[in-house]
Amino acid sequence: MNIIAFPDRAEWPVLLARPVQDSRDIEKKVIPILDQVKTQGDEGLRELARKFDNTELGDLAFDEADIKNAGSKLDDELKAAIRQAYDNIYKFHKAQVQSVEKIETMPGVTCWRRSVGIEKVGIYIPGGTAPLFSTVLMLGIPAQLAGCKEVVLCTPSDHPAILYAAGLVGVTKAFRIGGAQAIAAMAYGTESVPKVYKIFGPGNQYVTTAKMLVSKEGVAIDMPAGPSEVAVYADDTAIPSFVAADLLSQAEHGADSQVLLVSTSKKLLSAVNLTLSSQLDRLPRKDLAAKSISNSKAILVESEEEAIDLLNEYAAEHLILSVGNAETVSEKIVNAGSIFLGNYTPESCGDYASGTNHTLPTNGYAKAYSGVSVDSFVKKITVQNITTEGIKAIGPTVEAMAAAESLDAHKRAVRIRLQSLL
Repeated sequence: MNIIAFPDRAEWPVLLARPVQDSRDIEKKVIPILDQVKTQGDEGLRELARKFDNTELGDLAFDEADIKNAGSKLDDELKAAIRQAYDNIYKFHKAQVQSVEKIETMPGVTCWRRSVGIEKVGIYIPGGTAPLFSTVLMLGIPAQLAGCKEVVLCTPSDHPAILYAAGLVGVTKAFRIGGAQAIAAMAYGTESVPKVYKIFGPGNQYVTTAKMLVSKEGVAIDMPAGPSEVAVYADDTAIPSFVAADLLSQAEHGADSQVLLVSTSKKLLSAVNLTLSSQLDRLPRKDLAAKSISNSKAILVESEEEAIDLLNEYAAEHLILSVGNAETVSEKIVNAGSIFLGNYTPESCGDYASGTNHTLPTNGYAKAYSGVSVDSFVKKITVQNITTEGIKAIGPTVEAMAAAESLDAHKRAVRIRLQSLL
C-alpha cells in the first residue's frame, strides 16, 4: 500500500474518495434494464439473463423442494456453522424488538407507539464471485422477528447454502434472478415475482444504482449498500499480520472494494506492508484483492485526534480499532457502520456469526444511515387515546395554537367536544 505521510486536511476529500464510476454513466445503463422489466415482465427478465449472464432461465422461481432439500447437499460442519450463526444473529436482533409502552403525557391523554412488520419485503443476495449465504441470515432473521408476511428472495446463485439459509429464515418465495433486473422485478412486480414494499441487500454499483432509482418511484430501500470497505486504525500495540489479514478480508470482495489504514506509527505501517504482500500471494482470490489494494491507501497522521477526525470524515462501513485504548476511541467515533475493537475482533466475525448485522452503509453514507436492524423491517404507528378529562385538559392548548395558525376547523374540532361536556 502506498503510504501517505501527514497529509494536509485540505487533501482529505481526494484521499478518501471511493473508487466508483460516474453515477451518470451507470444510470444510463441501468435505466433501460428497469424499463425492460417494467414493460416486459418475466420475458424481459429471461432476455436480460441471456444478454448479461448467457443463461437460459426456464422457471424463474426455485422449487420448494430446492429449498427443503438444500441441507442434504451441505456437509455437517457447514450446516452446524450456519445454525450457530443463525442463533447468534437471532439472539442479538431479538433484543431489538420493543414492547409497547403507553405514556400519559398529561392526565387523560395517553400516547403510544407500536411496531408493525412491513408486509412485503424483498431481499437481494449477490451471486457473482462468492455465494453470500450469510447475507440471507442477516436480512432474513430481522424480517422474521419483525413479522413480515411475505419475504421474497432474488439471487443469481443456486448454491445450496443460500437455499438452506433461506429455509431457516422463512423466505416465502425465491427466484433465480440477479443484477439490476432483480431489483426491478421486486420493485415493479412481474407475472412471477411479487411486487414488494421495501428492498434490502448489497450489490455492485449497478444494483445500488437500481435501488436508488426505484426509490424515487416510491419503493423503499434499506440504504445505499455498494462495494464493501474497511478502515483500520492501528498503533504500535497492533499485530501487523492481523491488520494485514483484516485489510485483505475486505479487499477480496472485489476490485471495487476499498481498504484504508490509518496510523500514528510509521513503523507499524511499514510492518503491515511487508506482511500484506506475503499474505496476498497466498490468496486464491489474489487478483481481485490486488486490484482492490491498488485503490487503497495507508495514511500516517500526527496524532490520535487527527486520526479520529479523519476516520469520522471517511465514515467507513467497517471500522477496526486496533489500538490500546480501543473502546475509549470508539466513543469518539460518530460516523461508522460497525466498529470492531482490539486485536482479537476481526471484521470477519461480524460478517458471519458474532450477532451484529453486516448489511451496512458504504461510500460515506454512514454519516446519515445505520446498518440493517429489526427496525428496518417495521413501521412505527403511533396511537393516542384522550378521555373526557384529557380533552378538557388539552383542549384549550390546541384551540389557542389552531387559532394562531388561522385553522378554524381544527379549533372547532376541539371546541365542539368541549361544549358537549358543559
